[in-house]
Amino acid sequence: MLREFRASQIALYGYADDPSDTPAGEFVPPRGLFLLARDPVGQLRGCGGWHVLNPGTGEIKRMYVQPEARGRALGRQLLRLLEDDARDQGLDHMQLETGALNCAALALYEAHGYVPIPPYRPGRNPEINRTLRKRL
Repeated sequence: MLREFRASQIALYGYADDPSDTPAGEFVPPRGLFLLARDPVGQLRGCGGWHVLNPGTGEIKRMYVQPEARGRALGRQLLRLLEDDARDQGLDHMQLETGALNCAALALYEAHGYVPIPPYRPGRNPEINRTLRKRL
């Protein structure tokens, strides 16, 4: 699933961060969570995770829904589950990065209360990257 996610970013932007830049160990409860979404017959259709970014704040990472599974509220369900889990772990904010060309992701996050903030990762191009934050 992460290979598909990265390939979709490369197709959209010409490059992408390597998913291994955030080691799998950072998604281990209670300091994170990584979810795989499956369709009714068990086929993988999406994924997403969160991990602690700093005290009180989590970061949403690797949110992806396959194109053929979009439009079925899967991204919304993943996001809600991730936020609920982070809140249960005592976090009070979530933030994330997404691409400026990813209109569906921007619409999803904005519809769920995320607001723009300045970049929090060094070297990010604000013309390409968008950073968002939400109070849980």
